[in-house]
Amino acid sequence: MRTLWKGAISFGLVHIPVGLVSATSQEGVDFDWLDKRTMDPVGYKRINKVTGKEVTKENIVKGVAFEKGRYVVISEEEIRAAHPDSTQTIDIFAFVDSAQIPLVNIDTPYYLAPQKRGEKVYALLRHTLVDTGKVALAHVVIRTTQHLAAVMPVDSALVLVLLRWPAEVRSLDTLELTEAVTKVTLSKSERDMAKRLVKDMSADWQPDEYVDTFQDQIMQLVETKAREGKIESVETPGDADEQKSADVIDLTELLKRSLNSKKPRAAESAKTAAPNKKKAAEAPAPKRRSPARKKAT
Repeated sequence: MRTLWKGAISFGLVHIPVGLVSATSQEGVDFDWLDKRTMDPVGYKRINKVTGKEVTKENIVKGVAFEKGRYVVISEEEIRAAHPDSTQTIDIFAFVDSAQIPLVNIDTPYYLAPQKRGEKVYALLRHTLVDTGKVALAHVVIRTTQHLAAVMPVDSALVLVLLRWPAEVRSLDTLELTEAVTKVTLSKSERDMAKRLVKDMSADWQPDEYVDTFQDQIMQLVETKAREGKIESVETPGDADEQKSADVIDLTELLKRSLNSKKPRAAESAKTAAPNKKKAAEAPAPKRRSPARKKAT
């Protein structure tokens, strides 16, 4: 797996060389593009949202909304100067109980891979965190952005979890919960029944069973419609020949997937099938390939 960042965990005089590896597939000041000649908003396709005309790169500046309809323009030099220095270290500044970190502050996890000659001290830190029941709070700069993070043990490895800054997490007061929730009266029988239901539904963590089936269902629908001939040809004006070629390629791929998705027919169906279809029914169908999943970044 590709290492995204190399540096060291640092606490006291201890330095542990590590590499950062993404554990998932996956923002700072929100800069909007503006036309510097008119201060009109510019879309990400460099189109002036007011005039509808294209804006060249040299006419685009970055602005931060100060008030509705009013922006403060920030130059690239000012942005670079504001970035924190990249020290290539995960600077631990405190150890806390993991339960003290609110769930809503947890953002993105990364695996920490020990680098050469850092294996023993890496293992020492992991064992120490396990023995003390603590996690390490740290500061780390990744791609010029400073993060609050937690270093914690997971099985035989260490994980760096980027945390949302406390100012980024809204207070529960925003929910405006009423006394119907905060001071509700629950009977003993209601509590007992709820506990019994939880007990009956209790299970072990089974990650292989928790699958997002949306992509599979969509691809099955595409294949079904392709077999039924429900395929639309779309041509771009002025480029009909190129688009036609692309349609053929797409259709070929869909047909391949369709063939791969077919299963062998039952023996009884094969016997009653027409002679010209019997061979195809008896032949084993190729194993259907699952749609490719998004690569972790």
